[in-house]
Amino acid sequence: MRILAAVLGLMVASTPALAANPKLLSFQDILGRAQGLHGTRIAYAPDPLQFGELWLPKTPGRHPLIVMIHGGCWRADLPGLELQSPLSQALTTHGWAVWNIEYRRIGHSGGAHPGTFQDIATGIDAVRGLAKANHLDLRHVVFMGHSAGGHLAAWASARGRLPNTSPLWTKDPLLPAAVVTLAGINDLEAFHASGPDACGGPTIVEALVDLKGRGAKAYADTSPPHLLPLGRRQVVVSGEFDPIVPPAFGEGYAAKAKTAGDTVQVMTLPGAGHFELIDPKSRAWATLFPLIDALAGLKTSP
Repeated sequence: MRILAAVLGLMVASTPALAANPKLLSFQDILGRAQGLHGTRIAYAPDPLQFGELWLPKTPGRHPLIVMIHGGCWRADLPGLELQSPLSQALTTHGWAVWNIEYRRIGHSGGAHPGTFQDIATGIDAVRGLAKANHLDLRHVVFMGHSAGGHLAAWASARGRLPNTSPLWTKDPLLPAAVVTLAGINDLEAFHASGPDACGGPTIVEALVDLKGRGAKAYADTSPPHLLPLGRRQVVVSGEFDPIVPPAFGEGYAAKAKTAGDTVQVMTLPGAGHFELIDPKSRAWATLFPLIDALAGLKTSP
């Protein structure tokens, strides 16, 4: 309970070190904007948490698709896919379809390794079964994740590089044309070593990958730097004043991906914190909408 209280306190208010900076959004602000927003709920597996919400644009024709993965420190006691509802709805007005995935997390039965990763994989591959009836264009698929979901989006983009000895391996995974991480915790080892305590400290990463049970090999099939190069275009976005995943983590991961040969665009958005990156009404998205739309050749409305 003390950890949760600390997380809530950090998410709601700026730290003293940020007192001179603009007031940052909290996840409660995002949840307030999500009231009454829902896509069409579709199960991708039998567990109650194995479902997604499909959002479709009103425009005709085949729709480019964003697979959306929410954050929340991989933890069951923090909000889920509803955090991404305002952004999902906004993206449909630009012509995107959005598949917003829920999944089992730390604290849920079957969550953490391997279940969290297997849910993401199964949820993504379920898109193939949704494509025809919903006019989804699988030639233009982008994986997008925020915070812990950014890690999972980058990881999912690397599934084709998993060894078949891993319990996370699947045959013929659906892979994206590009991946966008918004304040993503893309490098688990770096975050475990020196990340802020906002998510609960190093023990959260340890629980996610079963570090105590699996040892050093726990990162080999779970942390994206171990799976580079992804062979996909990557867009790594950070907020200048993010107290939960500071920009240094995005920049450090991007440097490793570039060294491995990937095409990576790195952006640190001025004035933004952690949750501005999923608020479609924020100044951050005035910059991001044209960039995201360009990934599928869409034109941003003025």
